[in-house]
Amino acid sequence: MKSQTFLGNQRMTKLCRTPMLKFIDTGLQHRNLIFKLSEREILGRYRGSLFGIFWSFLQPLLMLAVYTLVFSTVFKTRWPGVVDQRPIGFAINLFSGLIVFNLISECLTKAPSLVLANPSYVKKVVFPLEVLSYVTVICALFHGLISIFVLMVFQFFASGKITVTIWLLPITWIPLLLLALASTWIFSALGVYIRDVGQAIGAFVSMLMFISPIFFPLTALPARWQSILAFNPIAPIIEQTRAVAVSGQYPKLMYILAGISLGLILCEVSYKFFMKAKRGFADVM
Repeated sequence: MKSQTFLGNQRMTKLCRTPMLKFIDTGLQHRNLIFKLSEREILGRYRGSLFGIFWSFLQPLLMLAVYTLVFSTVFKTRWPGVVDQRPIGFAINLFSGLIVFNLISECLTKAPSLVLANPSYVKKVVFPLEVLSYVTVICALFHGLISIFVLMVFQFFASGKITVTIWLLPITWIPLLLLALASTWIFSALGVYIRDVGQAIGAFVSMLMFISPIFFPLTALPARWQSILAFNPIAPIIEQTRAVAVSGQYPKLMYILAGISLGLILCEVSYKFFMKAKRGFADVM
């Protein structure tokens, strides 16, 4: 009787320790490898350049300056509902949207060639290819956080203060990071079998910039167009990022709950899709 009870407790303990989401278990299991690869990727990108990692600050600043000049100075574009209609006021709202777009676009553009660029990991060594998606998202997040720092500096010089709610940005970005991770798994797997995916993603990312509320808020559109644009998965993320980082508002609870729930489901499905697809990588590379 005691042995049966002991075995039952063992099964229950094992069941409790069994992860519900495989992709989270993989990330925890290979966390040291992911950290080392992410560090190598970030440092290797700027190794040998004159300005080094300063380019990660300079690139978003140059992009911000160009867009601000074109839209707020040349086209005289004004941000609806903003009291400060100086070019810097427009730039801050524009930049907050660009940060989100740049993070997801970096993951999307890298994904189709992610496995193809590392043939030795497929054919010559036993390597967990699924961790490459984690590395890609972490590197994109690193550049996104640097851009957030630049945004905070802009805010301080523009108004003399930084919104208190900007510290809630990590919670606001959980759906964004889950979406980026899921997309990277899907398109990195498809990119091995369908080489045209890279070209299609390039065109899609270009269109995505202009159908996302980067250069305008959703409220500036007619009601029927707002409902159509709501199908864009990064539209609510951009809007909530802007609300938290610029407007000083709290993120909507429904956005957090729905975004995290859908993101977890999408990540788990895309992870399992990648794990099944990678069985044939060696045959087609």
